Amino acid sequence: MRLGPTAHVDSFTRDNLPPFDLWPDLLLDRPEFQYPERLNCAVELTDRIVEKGLGDHVALIGNGRQRTYKELSDWTNRLAHALVEDYGLKPGNRVLIRSGNNPAMVAVWLAVTKAGGVAVNTMPMLRSGELSKVVDKAEVKLALTDSRMADELVACAKDSKFLETVISFDGTANHDSELDRIALGKSVKFDAVDTGRDDVALLGFTSGTTGQPKATMHFHRDILAIADGYAANILKVTPDDVFVGSPPLAFTFGLGGLAVFPLRFGATATLLEAATPPNLIEIIEKHKATVCFTAPTAYRAMMAAMDDGADLSSLRVAVSAGETLPAPTYDAWVEKTGVPILDGIGSTEMLHIFITNSFDNARAGSTGMPVPGYEAKVVDEAMKEVPRGTIGKLAVKGPTGCRYLADDRQTVYVVDGWNVTGDAFMQDEDGFFHFAARADDMIVSAGYNIAGPEVEEALLKHPMVAECGVIGVPDEARGQIVKAYVVLNDGAEASDLTVKILQDHVKATIAPYKYPRAVSFIDALPKTQTGKVQRFKLREF
Repeated sequence: MRLGPTAHVDSFTRDNLPPFDLWPDLLLDRPEFQYPERLNCAVELTDRIVEKGLGDHVALIGNGRQRTYKELSDWTNRLAHALVEDYGLKPGNRVLIRSGNNPAMVAVWLAVTKAGGVAVNTMPMLRSGELSKVVDKAEVKLALTDSRMADELVACAKDSKFLETVISFDGTANHDSELDRIALGKSVKFDAVDTGRDDVALLGFTSGTTGQPKATMHFHRDILAIADGYAANILKVTPDDVFVGSPPLAFTFGLGGLAVFPLRFGATATLLEAATPPNLIEIIEKHKATVCFTAPTAYRAMMAAMDDGADLSSLRVAVSAGETLPAPTYDAWVEKTGVPILDGIGSTEMLHIFITNSFDNARAGSTGMPVPGYEAKVVDEAMKEVPRGTIGKLAVKGPTGCRYLADDRQTVYVVDGWNVTGDAFMQDEDGFFHFAARADDMIVSAGYNIAGPEVEEALLKHPMVAECGVIGVPDEARGQIVKAYVVLNDGAEASDLTVKILQDHVKATIAPYKYPRAVSFIDALPKTQTGKVQRFKLREF
């Protein structure tokens, strides 16, 4: 294996790539994944769209303003000038970005990338101690922050041996912070750094981990490959599309779905700092959004809002990821809206979705089939493919793959050239992949392997259940038992009788040994900002 040319004068990221023999196999033969040796993905997402004649097309909507592609190109070029000329950004330097979902964050990310920097996008809710782990791992010297959330980064910098400079930008689009004021006086022309396609453009820190965070390293070509694979082949994006969604841009799922995908094809991205279901509905109605990215919980809330007159008729596709899409939710959505809903799975290590349903090949309760360009299989502990219908570990490879920054855990995620995601899956006789559980969420009770999401899906079919989360809890006799935390619908009573009704319902719906032997009623499930149920928090109840 050989890396192409680099423009990075700061060689930190290339120096900290895993050894080639620990890389996953990369499948790069398809024509859509052929990129020139010199490539700057930010140029492809802005200036190149203007060159194609779409300069007057709306690129970004947020915080009460619209930006055309020409305006976005000019904006990012001014910012890039400021970063290079006033703050000394050198190609290969890591730049931490802290912001909610707004056009300014997208512009800052693109400017850093145009200037040859390596973007490190972080979640707005991280505190100084958590930010310190990111700063130390990536050896970040420069941080850019929405002025409304600068305090934690300033606190982080005070005690950091790496972070030297924290610069604020205005996330409200008023251009009233330090970076904005400097950038306004700059030229709208900028000669973007001639980065290599194999130069690291993005460090994605894995979510939901404990202890030392893992940084996943993504090249300029990787950023385009997720759009040229999934967005082109599955979503079939055109310039007429208007995107909306809830995942944070700090997550690779959100960055792909709400920035890379629309910008790659000259479409429009609408960005919400508070992407609640009512806010999503408002944006869909106002801007006639066509593509929505959010979690199953939000889709259930949006369906309920339709009873009060919510108009989702502009949507042509709904994408569900982050949490498995239960078959009852799939069926109800399609019946109520007539809009395809595509479940899929991705990971920070792989950058975006690699298995998905598609318009002409979708099945309720299934995660689908590999995105064109990817391969997947279900394997045992020895990496041997298991028979169809058998639960095992998911292994995948494609044009993207796991490359941890200086991390021994590379050998756990990449085995024999395959990315082993940590998910338990089953592949049926027709080739569809079915999510069983996170490998560490599999419940083993009296020798039976029980997938928590399967029990959750059965419970959700009962009209009294609004939401639920299922985990395994210790039991002296059985090793573990299935325990369900249930949020009841209005009018349902939390009682011993309800417990028995739900237990009997599960026994009648799936194999009786899978029924929840313990049931607790709660007001709300603990969730991430993207709507994913935090089962590890249920274990603390």
